[in-house]
Amino acid sequence: MNIYGEYEPTLHQILDEFTKRLLDLNKKYQTTHHESLFEHLNGRIKTQKSMIEKCQRKNLPVTPYSALRQNRDSIGVRIVCNFIDDIYTCIDLIENMSDIDIITKKDYITNAKPNGYRSYHMIISKTIDSQDIDGNFPGHFYIEIQLRTIAMDTWASLEHKMKYKHDIKNPKMISKELKRVADELASCDVSMQTIRQLIREEN
Repeated sequence: MNIYGEYEPTLHQILDEFTKRLLDLNKKYQTTHHESLFEHLNGRIKTQKSMIEKCQRKNLPVTPYSALRQNRDSIGVRIVCNFIDDIYTCIDLIENMSDIDIITKKDYITNAKPNGYRSYHMIISKTIDSQDIDGNFPGHFYIEIQLRTIAMDTWASLEHKMKYKHDIKNPKMISKELKRVADELASCDVSMQTIRQLIREEN
């Protein structure tokens, strides 16, 4: 069974259109400001296996409705920026898109998680010119967006690989060290932001 049912092609179309729009925004920003809005972005449709496992973990029926309505991360986009301020510029641009409604926002940059994780999370609802699983026309589909600096993204990736791919014998010490590194990288992000601002003020 396809957990996304007849809507899987629609998910790919939404992802392709949305990521293209973000790339076009980046090009426009580069032309106007002579610097990139973000360094790179990645998009994905959650795999069938992962979505089925998530439904089962949450005691939800393994159905397209659960995948597309009860869960809100069938489509995922990660935007990696050079500087902290660029993250909030991206957020403003996304919020101003006419076919986008903001469902939730979680700022783990201002309020980091206890383990040191930093990122900005958004769930948006995108309007499309076709029917959704509720029978609505125009339809609405969710997109999960994560925005990070390069430092935040590197830490999150390495933290995941180290903690979840190995049998750690001293997890408390490792967690403490990871938190320390996360705080140091956050301090570097703030310093780099300050340096950029000083350079801008000189020009």
